[in-house]
Amino acid sequence: MEYYTWILTFHIISVLSWMAMLFYLPRLFVYHVENNEKKEFLEVVKIQEFKIYKYIGMPAMWATILSGATLIYLNPTLITEPSVNYWMHAKLTVLIFLIAYSYSLEYYRKKLQNGTCIRSGKFFRMYNEVPTILAILIVTFVIVKEVSIIFILLMLALFAFISYMIFKPKKTIKSKNDF
Repeated sequence: MEYYTWILTFHIISVLSWMAMLFYLPRLFVYHVENNEKKEFLEVVKIQEFKIYKYIGMPAMWATILSGATLIYLNPTLITEPSVNYWMHAKLTVLIFLIAYSYSLEYYRKKLQNGTCIRSGKFFRMYNEVPTILAILIVTFVIVKEVSIIFILLMLALFAFISYMIFKPKKTIKSKNDF
């Protein structure tokens, strides 16, 4: 337990680095898809996508997982104590979704790299909201130390609303000549 706070500090820094990739890479995908005709721009974006995923995102994800596992090893009551385990199990469940999301970003990165991705900029704008909702859930579980089904449902409703706003057709503004 002597090094517990140091490991926790490293864990938090790793999470921040991982989240930076999770927030930024889908935004690069939006730029990539929406500027497909600009070849020089695409070459720069492809390099950025590769580097942020391979050099920042994946090492930070593994540092997060390993430091988190070390924290649980050093303090097993995080998993075994009945008053604690509900929020920790919920956090770990959401973590599995974040890991899957990370690997899905690599899937889309490769599709974009090869020019075989059929997803739109709107899709990636919506997809960019996934880590935000998951991060809100994790932070809430850790701070509040409980699981609220109502809160989870509210977060899902928020995600549904954001998705609707992204995908709904835009109203066209009529000019004076249209009247």
